[in-house]
Amino acid sequence: MSSHHIIRDKQEPALIIANGEACSMAILEQLLEWSPMVIVLDGALERVIELGIKVDVWLGDFDRSFSSGMNYDDYPLKKVHTPDQLYTDLEKAFHYLIEEGFPAVNVVWAAGKRMDHTLNNFHSMARYGRDLKIVMIDDYSVSYLLPPVFEKWYPEGTSISLMPMAEAKQISSSGLLYELDRLDLCIGQRTGSSNVTKADGMVKITYESGQLLLMECHD
Repeated sequence: MSSHHIIRDKQEPALIIANGEACSMAILEQLLEWSPMVIVLDGALERVIELGIKVDVWLGDFDRSFSSGMNYDDYPLKKVHTPDQLYTDLEKAFHYLIEEGFPAVNVVWAAGKRMDHTLNNFHSMARYGRDLKIVMIDDYSVSYLLPPVFEKWYPEGTSISLMPMAEAKQISSSGLLYELDRLDLCIGQRTGSSNVTKADGMVKITYESGQLLLMECHD
């Protein structure tokens, strides 16, 4: 695979490649084309290099061994050793991008495989989503933390799920088939899974407190 294009620094989202289930090459190539920085988390480096992807930063606690036995000490990338066990490697990557002044990041390979890792990655997105615009992308969904007031144009029939992280209160919507009117959502009690846009046009979602994820889904 060719390396990503050189574009204006920090004008487009960075890209983090985690170590979960791989997404399709079509998605990955599209994201690589416009990413000013590609960060690979610790144990995923071997998988990424095998795909011929140019990596800018390799980040993590470096506590994994590689099956190929290859030595990456001389590989042309920046190595950021982050041994602090209070944070996951994904959270450390978010810290790094915030310190570097990036406003946004796309994240792939963050779902699938181990369920505890997947759930924790969504928790991390909610935790850092106010400081960094984080979008998680896989073959079936695009997920991100909503601001208190959100508006976006969608085509008719787009599948949308609204998932609280812990809870989200006083949620209202317009443009959905099943509208929400000052509704509270709470994990373990009620979520907003599998809603759908009712027509081509703007969808508006507001909420007063908590954290609310939007997932644009397809089968």
